[in-house]
Amino acid sequence: MCEPDTGSGGASDLYVYDPESLSATQCTGDACAVCHVQWPRPRTALGVLPDGGRVLGCGECAELMGLTPRSRASGALTAAR
Repeated sequence: MCEPDTGSGGASDLYVYDPESLSATQCTGDACAVCHVQWPRPRTALGVLPDGGRVLGCGECAELMGLTPRSRASGALTAAR
């Protein structure tokens, strides 16, 4: 499984989501906890479930929540054949 793009930013108190307010795909990390998008797969940790499972979100929703994904590229990316 892919690692999330962001950590908790050093904060130990993450938002705890109520699993009853999320769909099954959101609880398993297969869909964004905010907008339900499934592709590209959500990788940004938005919070946790009471059982300790991570709640993931897409990059756009994470930015809206103030959680900016880490960029893996230091410059512009180009495709080559």
